[in-house]
Amino acid sequence: MVIGRGSAAAGGSGAGTAAAAGGGGGIIVQEEVSKAVSGNPGVAASLVRLHFHDCFVRGCDASVLLDSTPGNTAEKDAPPNTSLRGFEVIDSAKTRLEQACFGVVSCADVLAFAARDALALVGGNAYQVPAGRRDGNISVAQETNGNLPPPTASVSQLNQIFGSKGLTQADMVALSGAHTIGNARCSSFDSRLYSYGPNAAGQDPSMDPTYLAALAQQCPQQPAGGGGADGTVAMDPVTPTAFDTNYYASIVAKRGLLASDQALLADPTTAAQVVGYTNSPDTFQTDFAAAMVKMGAIGVLTGTIRANCRVAN
Repeated sequence: MVIGRGSAAAGGSGAGTAAAAGGGGGIIVQEEVSKAVSGNPGVAASLVRLHFHDCFVRGCDASVLLDSTPGNTAEKDAPPNTSLRGFEVIDSAKTRLEQACFGVVSCADVLAFAARDALALVGGNAYQVPAGRRDGNISVAQETNGNLPPPTASVSQLNQIFGSKGLTQADMVALSGAHTIGNARCSSFDSRLYSYGPNAAGQDPSMDPTYLAALAQQCPQQPAGGGGADGTVAMDPVTPTAFDTNYYASIVAKRGLLASDQALLADPTTAAQVVGYTNSPDTFQTDFAAAMVKMGAIGVLTGTIRANCRVAN
């Protein structure tokens, strides 16, 4: 939710990776993503989220794809990542790529290409993705702490986390627009419905009461101590599978689902950008694409390409 712009093409064989990705390699990823999204449009949001969660921990090195081992709990099994989906799409694309051109296209590049192609299928602008990222071999669950923004984050907290990755506040607001597709777990926002405020017993006054009541129907209050079902709700209830500016319109209408979404209206600078996007969808699409390229260059590596995205070399 990005690098010195040229550094994504760094590395001894970056040119070869770029060529493969722009030719048959890119087509292979696109085909696998298209097949998955046509079967389930929600996969688009999953692939974008995978790329974001990868880049914000250790940089864009595909560490989020590594499986846990007996001696190590990997990022994908950390609490913020247990709801991640789309791994099988990356696996399918990578398997075909290795058959077509062994050891040329990294898992990290596959993630970046898949996110771009998924967005294009649901209404996002097409954009060029620099190639040449390499894969890391370290994935530690604890490293998600402090690197991934929580759903309760304030603008100040969001700025700190995004800023630590070299992203500006404007980038943060643009990238937050990814929440216009996909779902969120009830547990990520139900405190706004049932346990808000100093006594942890109220409702969030910044949320439209009608929307709050509808959410309460979809996410009934769970018994103390938890243990109940954790359902999901569309981030954008109007057009949940279309990449548009309804996310920002919802925030203006006090219908931001996560506290971190609605917080964008509480700060004058971010609020101005939110309102601006509702009036100029083209500006949002342009800004978002630029921020995705910037995000996709966070902490890129040189060196290793993993043949199996789930296993370290």
